This record gives sequence, structure tokens and C-alpha cells, in this order.
Amino acid sequence: MKAQRILTVAALVGAAACGISPTDVQDRDNAPTTRIPPPSKTIYLLKDGELILEPADVDNDTVGSLLGALFDASTQPLGNRDTALRGFTYIGIKDSLNPIQRDEVQLPRTSTLTVYIRGEGTLTKLGKAQIVCTAQQEAAFELVKIVRENENRPSKTEGRYTCGELR
Repeated sequence: MKAQRILTVAALVGAAACGISPTDVQDRDNAPTTRIPPPSKTIYLLKDGELILEPADVDNDTVGSLLGALFDASTQPLGNRDTALRGFTYIGIKDSLNPIQRDEVQLPRTSTLTVYIRGEGTLTKLGKAQIVCTAQQEAAFELVKIVRENENRPSKTEGRYTCGELR
């Protein structure tokens, strides 16, 4: 206890000796903040009929956001690049890797990502490659299944693919 008092007195004497007088807490401006830009990822577009990687700004670091950016590109002027996804709309994804819920029966899990789209016309091999190769940048997915949701008609499975087999 005596040693503690000596340290306290020494600290007070030291603070007074440096010429700094204590003040009350003062409010100033807001704390400095930084705005972090969205992550930049890549999507597959076409140039001269070949797949090429192009940067894309996405809302977040998920496959769903990346696929959204891929389909959004089909509504933009692309200069010397192109897309085989014009006329198609991205609806969403279903990930077979979702964690098991508490009361769910545990079955073997596959690493398949199902991508739901809508649109008329033929989804070409290059269009499928754009979807599959963009999604498979996330290494967790062995297969990508493409399902076309049709209005007033049953859904149609376009197939299950890997990027390698479509290139």
C-alpha cells in the first residue's frame, strides 16, 4: 500500500513538473471514418467468341452478388466485349453447402450450386460457360446446375456443369 502511494505521488509530481495541466473532457467533431468501396471481383464475358475475365464491382463478397453483376453486365454497353446472356435474368441461387439446421436429418452433402434464371430463347454453351465459370471461381462448388424458371410452364434444367467441360 505504501509503495502504491509513492507511485501515485510520483506520477502527480511528474505530471505537474512537465507543465501540462489537466482539463475536462471536451467534445470535438465526429470521429474520423472511412468509406470502404465494394469488393472488386471478376466475371466472365466474351471477346471474339472466347471467355475472358473482366473486373466487376459487386455489393459483397458472395457468389450471388457476383452472378448478379454478371447478368447486370448483359444490360450494359460492353464496348469490344460481349455476353451470351442478353435476354436472360438472374433470379437467385440455392447452395447445397448451407449449414445443417438443428433438427435436420444429416444426409450426404454435395457441393452443387443451383443457379436460377429466367428468359426466352436458347441458352448457348457460351452463356452456360459464363455462368458456370463465374460461379466456380468460388472453389467450394464442384458442379453448377442451371435451372430456367418459366412463367406458366414447368421449370427446365439446363444441365449440371463444370467450367472445364464448357471451355
